[in-house]
Order: sequence, then structure tokens, then C-alpha cells
Amino acid sequence: MAEDHPQTMVTCTAPVNIAVVKYWGKRDEQLILPINSSLSVTLHQDQLKTTTTAAISRDFTEDRLWLNGKEEDIGHPRLQSCLREIRRLARKRRGGSQSRDTAPLSLTYKVHVASENNFPTAAGLASSAAGYACLVYTLAKLYGIEGDLSEVARMGSGSACRSMFGGFVQWVMGEDADGKDSVAQQVAQETHWPELRILILVVSAEKKPMGSTAGMQTSVKTSFLLKHRAQAVVPERMAQMIRHIQQRDFEAFGELTMKESNQFHATCLDTFPPIFYLNDISKQVVALVHRFNTHCGKTKVAYTFDAGPNAVLFMLEETVGKFVEVVKRSFPPENNGGQFLKGLPVEAATPSEELLSAVVRDPSPGAVRYLLLTKPGPGPALMENADCHLLGADGLLRSSSS
Repeated sequence: MAEDHPQTMVTCTAPVNIAVVKYWGKRDEQLILPINSSLSVTLHQDQLKTTTTAAISRDFTEDRLWLNGKEEDIGHPRLQSCLREIRRLARKRRGGSQSRDTAPLSLTYKVHVASENNFPTAAGLASSAAGYACLVYTLAKLYGIEGDLSEVARMGSGSACRSMFGGFVQWVMGEDADGKDSVAQQVAQETHWPELRILILVVSAEKKPMGSTAGMQTSVKTSFLLKHRAQAVVPERMAQMIRHIQQRDFEAFGELTMKESNQFHATCLDTFPPIFYLNDISKQVVALVHRFNTHCGKTKVAYTFDAGPNAVLFMLEETVGKFVEVVKRSFPPENNGGQFLKGLPVEAATPSEELLSAVVRDPSPGAVRYLLLTKPGPGPALMENADCHLLGADGLLRSSSS
């Protein structure tokens, strides 16, 4: 890049997280402050991630944004909140000392941002969490900002604050009106529980009937169960879940994870008019997991569902091979040439006839589109390789062939 055209470009990746103690409902819509604390597991970026490139240049005439290859309006209020806050922190950091290495980064310069997910955006996986975490982390690297950025990520999407860390993460709801104490904290690193595996059953990649934001607003207004849950149930469950994770007690962790998922969907049903995120296949998966656990005589597999029909199943590595075979027989893959099992490799297992006859009922061919196996993973990362940039030297979207 010629000296008279200074431009800096940074590319980072960020992970998806899956809540095991659910966040549903805000006490402040503007600041995105939750009505209760929550806890999640960060999924490994080898399987699921958002990649974001941010560039800054004196040649750019306006801020621009590309999502998954398509230019989008950068004027979205939440996006603007994150941009404003990052620029404010950058101004604060500069103070009076503008060092030579940051001199080209005039805060009046515009930024171009490109972001892409390697998973379906509307599939029920929290794409906004990975997306906003990645945006905030990338912009922070671009502007040279350090420190805890979970508060900034929260301004984009509540669950994004949890994607700022790897492993097991709690989002402390906080009490302050300005939200300064509503931040994410790591409970345990991704290496803490090496045997833990997460199997995602992708049922539907279609857009959900009611988005999370609208769903939460309706629930907060109309569900008495949600209010009771936030005040009387979640505080104790947070303490229990942290203890189960620290002790690597899978049975207790799994049982509480399922109860949490069930109660979250009960609050959706208690909302008026009711909200249904689970479909018939989701319910079949729930029944299958309970039959499997009953046959084993203890909790070997645990389900959780966010605001969508896809099942996220937790299990230890020793259970994966056998359970995948059970899933394949319960939801036989349609032979369309696509790969049914993606992600981490699975050791072949032969389930007993006794297990199959006890657990597999009325197979539903093609009901599950594919399985994705992953494990807990690290938080956002800076990509050193310039080949990873989604923007070209001109600050415009690179073509996928380049």
C-alpha cells in the first residue's frame, strides 16, 4: 500500500456459544441488559465460526458492511452502538499521545467491514452472538483497544458477550442502570473438560417464525412464569451449573441442562400468544434422548434447544459413536450425496440389538439434515495470514475465487 494511501486491515474469527442456563428477556432494550444471568459453552471454531475483516482508510467515503457476500445497511442501531462505543474507546485511549504506529488511523476515517459465517445464519445457532463478538474484537484490534470488551459486544447482541471468551462462560446480569457490571466472565477454560462433546442435529435451516428479539419482548410483557424463573429459579441454577462444570459431573450437568431447556420453552408456551420454537422432530429428539438415558440407567446424553428447532446434544466422548448410530437409525439420512456427519471424526461403534430395540422407534427418514460434532473451544482470535482477509487491497469485498 503506497504511503499516500494509508490503510490498515485486520481479520479475526469468533465462536458460537450455546447457553445451558438460558437468557430470555431484557430489563433494558437499549443497553441489552438481561432479566437474569446465563451460562454457556463456547463451541470450537474448527467447526463453527464467524470471520470478520475490518479496514480503515482515508480513501473510504462512508462506513460499509458486507455480510456473507452481500452488502448490508450499516445503519442498524445495534451495529451503530458497537461502532460508536469502539470509536469512543479509541479516542479515550489516544488521549494526548498519538504514537507513530497509530498515526494513520485517524478517527475521522471510515471503516469497511466484511463478515461471513461458516454455518447457516437462520438455523437456530446464535449467529448474532458470533457475529457481534467478531465485529467488536476485530474493530478493537484495528483501533488498538485492549481490555474486557464483553460490555461492548453485549450492545450488539446479548449472547455475543459470552462469545468473547472460550470454554465455559457466565454472563453476569449486573445491577447498575448503565450496564457497566453486566459483563461476561470465564468460568472454566476450554481445556477444563477435554472429554465433553457437542453434537448438533440440524433439523431446519429455515428462518424461524418469530425472531428472538420480538419473542423476548412478548415474553417479558406476558409471561408470569418467565418473571418467576428469573427471580426464583435462575440464581440457584447458575450456582449449581458452575459447580457441575467445575466438578466435571456430567450426570448433574446434563440433567440440569435439559431442565433449563424445558423451562425456557415452557416460558415460550406461557407467553401470550404462545411461541413455538420446537417442531415435531425436536420433540422426537427429546424422546429419543430420554429413552437412551433410561436404557443406560443414567444421563449419558443431554439436549438443549435455543429459539429454534435444532437440537444441541452434550455427551462424553465415550458415548458419541454409539449415540450417532442410534440417531442414524432413528433419522435415516436421505441419500443425496451430502455428508451426514460433519465436524470431528467419530469412532465407529456397533450398538447392541437390545439398545436399538429399546431406543429406536418409528424412524423418520430425512428429518435430520446433518449432524455436526464439535467440542468446547477458545474465544476470538486474530488471523495473522493476509490470505484470510475478506476485503481486497482496495477495501472492497474480495470475490470468492480470489
